Amino acid sequence: MCPVHGVSANSSILKVDGLIICNEQLGKGVVQENLNGSSTDNKKPMESSKRSSILSSNSPFVEGHPFATTLWAGIEGFHMTVNGRHTTSYFYRDRLEPWLVNKIRVEGDLDLMSILVTGLPASEDLDLNGDVQSLKAPLLPKKRLLMLVGISSAANNFDRRMALRRSWMQYEAVRSGDVAVRFLTGLHKNKQVNLEVWEEAQIYGDIQLMPFVDYYSLITLKTVAVCILGTKVIPAKYIMKTDDDAFVRIDEVLSSLKKSAPKGLLYGLIAFESSPDRDNDSKWFVSQEEWPHDMYPPWAHGPGYIISRDIAKFIVQGHRERNLKLFKLEDVAMAFVHS
Repeated sequence: MCPVHGVSANSSILKVDGLIICNEQLGKGVVQENLNGSSTDNKKPMESSKRSSILSSNSPFVEGHPFATTLWAGIEGFHMTVNGRHTTSYFYRDRLEPWLVNKIRVEGDLDLMSILVTGLPASEDLDLNGDVQSLKAPLLPKKRLLMLVGISSAANNFDRRMALRRSWMQYEAVRSGDVAVRFLTGLHKNKQVNLEVWEEAQIYGDIQLMPFVDYYSLITLKTVAVCILGTKVIPAKYIMKTDDDAFVRIDEVLSSLKKSAPKGLLYGLIAFESSPDRDNDSKWFVSQEEWPHDMYPPWAHGPGYIISRDIAKFIVQGHRERNLKLFKLEDVAMAFVHS
């Protein structure tokens, strides 16, 4: 088995950035020495054997022995070397791009002696940003917008919001005011985080604060808020919902919308045959009482979908009249409205 992520040796023909997924040649001499009970630190053979019994025959890690590890991000996935020898590679999870990698977390039963990090984005400082003006939300035109993009974002995800401001929010359609982008951010349990979000909102003018503490089960309220925003506050022909870990090709989206119907539109990656998750331990668990049917109607996946103005108005009206059912899976809930 691969010592890092459990890929079997049979999968070694797969390559990530030209490197095999799992390298079996991993310092067997040291491990074999321990398994044979020989030791240079005067430990008894039984103690040495016991200490090494948890190690596989191709593990690069030996308890009590220091090692140097390099973890780097390639075009296709992550790669890891131990003591200068390639150990393992694995593909990025779906929709993760290498330029979105901005943090490293080290965990496990080990003593960290030192760490050197290079190539990661520098942390942002609200007081030191020299390009604030170019990142601020543009003034809104008096005419109806072509599209409003509502981004669901947790209060402490400042780095993600800055990454979007510096990347796809610089598209000409956004800077010109044809498309408006707003972050939908709930409150945090930490008072200091809330103060920082408030300051950020004053500086960039693109945050819509929600009057509730952010929880996954309340994300549907953000979708309702996007619809209210796009019909009552910032009127737009189309309303898009996305997340702060998604990269939106505004140019491609607008090009596709020109070919779409202006009414009754649900645009995105549509799931046509999807059933409720009945696993009680699942994050997406749905009980029989919440949805008694075996299948969902066609719905658009949550990382990014667009609705036309008439659907948004229908949602707002239902919310105002208190007859809108707030299903906890907001992307699936949109299918109930559309169908």
